[in-house]
Amino acid sequence: MTAVEDWVATLSEAGELTPEAVDRLVSLHGERGRRAIDAVGERRVKEYRDFTVVVGHEDEYIVEGDSCNCADSEYNLDPEDPTDLCWHVIAVKIARAIDAVDHHDMWYSDVRDFL
Repeated sequence: MTAVEDWVATLSEAGELTPEAVDRLVSLHGERGRRAIDAVGERRVKEYRDFTVVVGHEDEYIVEGDSCNCADSEYNLDPEDPTDLCWHVIAVKIARAIDAVDHHDMWYSDVRDFL
């Protein structure tokens, strides 16, 4: 089990962000972990019929599995390191583990047309 799978399992079991889980996330992911925790707390992880989206301060980012369309994922992450994730992917993993995803019964592609 990877370190990421371990904290996801711990969060799923607890059903909430415990102080110990926050410490583990921040120790493993640093500032990315902090930003992800903030996004989850602010209900910025949105699940649509077609995509999971994390609302950032400047844009919205589409997350599929462990990949994201943000610049951090494209340029800064080590593809050989399974713990090196952008904060958007971390936020989705946290939100799913503690059932904190904001569900929308609509297509993101339709919503994006309005933005």
